[in-house]
This record gives sequence, structure tokens and C-alpha cells, in this order.
Amino acid sequence: MYIGVTNELRERLYTHRNPDVLSKAFTAKYKCYYLIYWEQYSDIDTAIDREKQLKGWTRNKKDKLILDFNPTLKFLNDEIQD
Repeated sequence: MYIGVTNELRERLYTHRNPDVLSKAFTAKYKCYYLIYWEQYSDIDTAIDREKQLKGWTRNKKDKLILDFNPTLKFLNDEIQD
């Protein structure tokens, strides 16, 4: 599971799907290609605070959040607009 903050979600999704050949990034190593959950914030500080909060949660708590939002675990990559 990957949690991160970006101001360009479509670009980030593309980068994760097309990593540099020699990339040692977590997303390249574990092939984190598919978006199944996201949140939107207008303030970067709020987004960063939420990222830190989620990273501190247990896997079970994160799974529940995701399943409440996306019960079928549908890939949402194509639903993100520019």
C-alpha cells in the first residue's frame, strides 16, 4: 500500500506506471500502479497532515477506510480528471 501527497494526481499515476528503469522507488519495486482510494484537499498543509495520520494507522484501519470508499476495489485511475 502506498500513501502519498501530490498536486498533480494524473501525472503521479503516470509516473508510478512508467518508472525510470533504474528506479528504486517503493512504487516501482512493489508495482503500485492502481489507484483505489483518494482524498482531495485545497490546502497542502492539511493534505500533509492527513498523509501523516494515515501512515500512522494500522493496515486494518486503512483497509476499512478504503473499503468504505470503494467496496469493490475498482481501479480509479481513469476517473481522475485533469
